[in-house]
Amino acid sequence: MTADAVQAPTDPQPMPLLQVLGLHRYFRIKPQKLFGRHDNVQAVDGISFSINQGETLGLVGESGCGKSTTGRLVLGILPPTAGKILFEGRDIATLEPEEWRATRLDLQMIFQDPLSALDPRMTIGAQIREGLDIHELGTIEERNHKVEEMLDAVVLPRSLAQRYPHELSGGQQQRVVIARALILEPRLIVCDEPVSALDVSVQAQIVNLLSDLQQRFNVAYLFISHDLSVVRHISGRIAVMYLGQIVEEADRDDLFDHPRHPYTRALLSAIPVPDPRVKRDRMILKGDPPSVINPPSGCRFHTRCPFAKPLCSERVPALKAIGSNHRVACHLVEAGEL
Repeated sequence: MTADAVQAPTDPQPMPLLQVLGLHRYFRIKPQKLFGRHDNVQAVDGISFSINQGETLGLVGESGCGKSTTGRLVLGILPPTAGKILFEGRDIATLEPEEWRATRLDLQMIFQDPLSALDPRMTIGAQIREGLDIHELGTIEERNHKVEEMLDAVVLPRSLAQRYPHELSGGQQQRVVIARALILEPRLIVCDEPVSALDVSVQAQIVNLLSDLQQRFNVAYLFISHDLSVVRHISGRIAVMYLGQIVEEADRDDLFDHPRHPYTRALLSAIPVPDPRVKRDRMILKGDPPSVINPPSGCRFHTRCPFAKPLCSERVPALKAIGSNHRVACHLVEAGEL
């Protein structure tokens, strides 16, 4: 074979199930009485990420960083101020009503508080079946049989179909919410803090159930949480948000073993260690997060970063690749100083 021989073509990379490109979401607040000026809460400010079929992307950060807003944007509950959300290559903001109705079958959500997410006046079976009723999928007998299958899938007795939410424990209520999301056989589920309202002993059961169901139904998760231990257990990749922006994204093991951004290091150092004999160096951040109405210039983390330099307050760092499947937005990492 000569040097000029044509190489065999490589298989193209499959299109991501979900692509978020330069996504912004601002909320306008009431004008100030003195000057009449309108201010915006910059909840999400220019984030980009993707999720493949059957994959779990964990989205972590402090309260108020924009995690839940991102989930609601992905589901079309909130319209974006700017940017695109592509589901299977199609911008959900440009879909016609009938196209959006069909796409809604593929996008579901698991809420943080299961009791608030359930209707106290409807039986468990009726609530799990509701999506099938709305979209008129199958006969009544087929829908009821599907409800029984979902109760089996989330490890609940079929007899609970005739009960009401207040008769169930918190863990059982969340299993019902999961069954309701899965009955339409979605491609992507946004899990918004799905275990934070549950007892610690129940959290592990729900996380393990979500992992098992993902393998069974090949569904993708956007898993939103502030609990890094839970995120590490279920996620394949993790994105770290700070003040509306993604500051680091990497494969799970790479992020935990080799965190690069100072904010990620601070988050990981705060994870409790169950062995009291083990001591670890904690990175304590000073001050509170800045206002999302008037965020600092440059890197938004520079006001709390112990390594910050003048450049950090002058220029916004880009989210750049520093290795295979690892991206960081930090001037010091880019310069090799961290």
